[in-house]
Amino acid sequence: MLSVVVDRPNSIGIREMPKPAPAVGEVCVRVRYAGICGSDLHIYRGHNPFVSYPRIIGHEFVGRIESVGEGVEAARVGELVAVDPVISCGRCHACQIGRQNVCRNLVVLGVHRDGGFSEYVSAPAPNAFRIPQSIAESCAAIVEPFAVAANVTARTGVLDSDVALIYGAGTVGLTILQVLKRVYGIRVFITDQLDERLALARACGAADDEIINTRNEPLADALRARGMADGPTVIFDAVGHPAILEEAVRLAAPAARIGVLGFSTIPSAIPQQELTKKELTLCASRLNCAMFPTVIDWLERGLIMPESIITHKVDFRDVAQAFDLAESRTAKSCKVLLDFSLAH
Repeated sequence: MLSVVVDRPNSIGIREMPKPAPAVGEVCVRVRYAGICGSDLHIYRGHNPFVSYPRIIGHEFVGRIESVGEGVEAARVGELVAVDPVISCGRCHACQIGRQNVCRNLVVLGVHRDGGFSEYVSAPAPNAFRIPQSIAESCAAIVEPFAVAANVTARTGVLDSDVALIYGAGTVGLTILQVLKRVYGIRVFITDQLDERLALARACGAADDEIINTRNEPLADALRARGMADGPTVIFDAVGHPAILEEAVRLAAPAARIGVLGFSTIPSAIPQQELTKKELTLCASRLNCAMFPTVIDWLERGLIMPESIITHKVDFRDVAQAFDLAESRTAKSCKVLLDFSLAH
């Protein structure tokens, strides 16, 4: 089979690889679409501390079950499935308390073992979630990013009275925006420095007065001018720059929650007094914790619109072009999908 392989940092290409045979309790999926994530770019550039090389990358994908391993019902062959990349041990403390996304022995498809940028991929059968016929294959390919948004909003909680602020109108920020606006129905401000990204935020449901280009106006002033002098009650950092968390703590309303998703190794300078004075809650969120069924339900009910952030579909053999779009042309691209249809 043909696969997208990162041989070592800064080296990526199409390689002929052995087709995986599903192990006991696993399924083999014939991939249809796979989405490029920022973490795939980090692996490519050698900035992911968890990966080993060479690696077939990719953790956002959809496809049909081609074959099943021992212990899996044969009737599952042919199912269209989105695959949760989070594989946990079920034994450690985190797993025992229902936080398997931070399992001590965590394995993530496309990071710790081969992933979905391939004609075929094997995965545990319980991680393969059936997609209803009413959902387009391209939309099902990005269940995982919406599961990330579902996870961080579950971590912070969302109240009817909340007014939210999202830093960053990339894929993470836009999926959080859709969840907050279309599932929870609250007011949401979103920031970026690219007008093209903020145009996507409009397409995802943000009103004109909820969009803030911080290149043109300081964020504190912009919020004050929009009647938010007391600060947002829930904030999401979808960028991961250390200075953002510092500013978020200053801007947050008393008793606010701040959702943090980034993996920056650079410390943020946060005065303890600022946290304690307002009794702020910092909610770190990694990957997703059993959120695929929730997101698939949202999709089936039309509550979220993945198609509004899919900007490109590229044949997987042109992976270099696809990565250039995702990495260097951020004003023109958001979610780039690799198309594996011509491989079959």
